[in-house]
Amino acid sequence: MTPYDLAHETLFSLTSNKVRSSLTILGIVVGIASVILMVSIGQGSQASITSSINAAGANLLIVQPGGQRQFGPGGPEGGGNRGAKLTMADVTVIKALPNVANVSPVGQGAFPIATPSASGNTRVTGVTAAAATVSSIDTSMGVFISDENVRSVAKVAVLGPTAVTNYFGAGANPLGQVLRINGVRFTVVGVTKSKGGSGFGNQDSVVYVPLTTMQSYLSGNQDLDSINVEAANAGVMSGVQESITQALLSAHHITDTTKQDFNIQSQADILSTASTITGTFTALLASIAGISLLVGGIGIMNMMLTTVTERTREIGLRKAIGARRSDITAQFLTEAVTLCVAGGVSGILLGWGISEIINATGILTTLVSWTAVALAVSVCAGIGIVFGYYPARRAAKLDPIEALRYQ
Repeated sequence: MTPYDLAHETLFSLTSNKVRSSLTILGIVVGIASVILMVSIGQGSQASITSSINAAGANLLIVQPGGQRQFGPGGPEGGGNRGAKLTMADVTVIKALPNVANVSPVGQGAFPIATPSASGNTRVTGVTAAAATVSSIDTSMGVFISDENVRSVAKVAVLGPTAVTNYFGAGANPLGQVLRINGVRFTVVGVTKSKGGSGFGNQDSVVYVPLTTMQSYLSGNQDLDSINVEAANAGVMSGVQESITQALLSAHHITDTTKQDFNIQSQADILSTASTITGTFTALLASIAGISLLVGGIGIMNMMLTTVTERTREIGLRKAIGARRSDITAQFLTEAVTLCVAGGVSGILLGWGISEIINATGILTTLVSWTAVALAVSVCAGIGIVFGYYPARRAAKLDPIEALRYQ
């Protein structure tokens, strides 16, 4: 049987019962579209998280109160002393260490914010002027928090672009406008450039205020939530991390490292942890969606077995006039693979389209990779071969005399 004859017979066979073929293809379409969509959501989430982490600054080390973080069933927990604190004295100690380029103390909290047109709870971050350098924060309008603002305990605020939209409206110019944070009046002096991201870690929704103002009017205490440290370059990060560890252990009068009351995370550590979590999340989503592919494959096998039964006399006639077992096997196997590929291509287009629509709405970040598409096509062909092989072999083994007698 020539390739042309094989293609002609396959097309004729599949189009002779359009409804059944369409329903079988639909099972593969749903399966492939689900896999593409789930993988794109997982990869989009990973890209969004990675972007947010990288946007936090270069050569960054984050010092936080509490022992080394452990990830367990209850989520991340700090070991060691739960009453641990970081203070400005620790900032002074870290600034004196070699290869430390900049240090940015940070205080954070979620507070009610209100303007004449909107209200809600938003993450407020108390910072010093160094945060602009350490965390790579640029302004699109106005200015960032200055050293003078910190010294004078000024009631000024710098908003992320999402916060501007939430409290003043899209495209609004908030400079000079007043908003109340926890009932305290603040004047907006700047708007940061967009860094992207979503969820709790979205830096575009943050409201920045001077650290001293945060401590005096909002949090009511002098404790720091973290100290962001910028190393001189990437090559000295591990050395700086060790230096900070030893310096803070000495400053906190701790001789037993198992009682360490602070933890230090590097950007690489955070990225590695985030990649592991999102990778597992993506694999889980893809596995769940893969179940529908399995169901689609079973549907193809069912259709092909039914087709073999319906075409028993035809198979007997073909074999009687000289068709070999390999010809019969190739014919039915090609039909199964064709169904899968047709469904696969349609599923890829559908999944890709839905992913782009979700991405455009801003509900979730999605990312369709060519690797996922290539994998989907390979899986389609594989399903066609695996689930089409048994019906094809069954057709090829039919005895021509018995097949011709079949009613």
